[in-house]
Amino acid sequence: MTSPDFTRNRENFCYRHPDRQSFVLCQRCTRTVCADCQTQAAVGVICPECMKADRRSRTPAQRRAGRVWGMGAASSSRPVVTFGIIAVTAVVGVLQLLLGPIVDRTLLFATPYLFPDMFGGGFTFQPWRLITAMLVHGGIMHFLLNMLALWMIGRSLEPLLGRWRFLVLYLIGGLGGSVAMAVLDPGAATVGASGGIFALMGALLVIGRHIGANIRGILVILAINLGIGFVQTLNIAWQAHIGGAAVGALIGFIFARTRRPQQRTLQIVLLIALAAVLVALALIVSPIVIRSML
Repeated sequence: MTSPDFTRNRENFCYRHPDRQSFVLCQRCTRTVCADCQTQAAVGVICPECMKADRRSRTPAQRRAGRVWGMGAASSSRPVVTFGIIAVTAVVGVLQLLLGPIVDRTLLFATPYLFPDMFGGGFTFQPWRLITAMLVHGGIMHFLLNMLALWMIGRSLEPLLGRWRFLVLYLIGGLGGSVAMAVLDPGAATVGASGGIFALMGALLVIGRHIGANIRGILVILAINLGIGFVQTLNIAWQAHIGGAAVGALIGFIFARTRRPQQRTLQIVLLIALAAVLVALALIVSPIVIRSML
């Protein structure tokens, strides 16, 4: 904050428009910038010169991604939805610490909440738990690891997809994880955002492949995390991981094939159809599995 430009400009006038006073500084070079010269960055704003330098430093894969997905200079790179999901999940985490198991019991997902007539114990039909289970975690480390993964992936993937697509991907991915639990292990309860996290990784893998980026890194990370889920001593719901990753990959394919503006209606229809198929799987296949276990 003590660069020569800043020292000479004690009255805070825009470096491009000397007649405009502003108290906003470029986060990279500390030049004073007025509202017309500000470009929203991941943290704060940057000036036009720093924006040009940022564009020149982009890799070929990043430039191609911008063209393919329609990201222009005015697109906001601030991952607002990512931060919002983390904030809401953190609030629920604090409630878990303050109120104890009552929060878990209120929000976790277990198959008996879809079929209360098939189970004893006073269960009631509560289908929203397919989604609310993403808000609760099995401990501080579980929460921190999931939110760290969400932040690392979301800050890159959300600006690429756009906010509503990113949110839909996360929610339907979480739904896919819960449905996989209901189908593959209907006797177990589950908590955590792992389904949504793995959906982000699955979508990133497909989209990266589609735009010609190097996907070996994300492929290795996805394989390692899926493999860890099969370590019995860790008590990890591998079913939710597989379900989330598969649904995320499918959504990534839908996004890649319906990215043109005139295909937006088709994209929405396909996403709604996918969510409906997932719910149908939970309501139709799960009872068959449950009866085979009884």
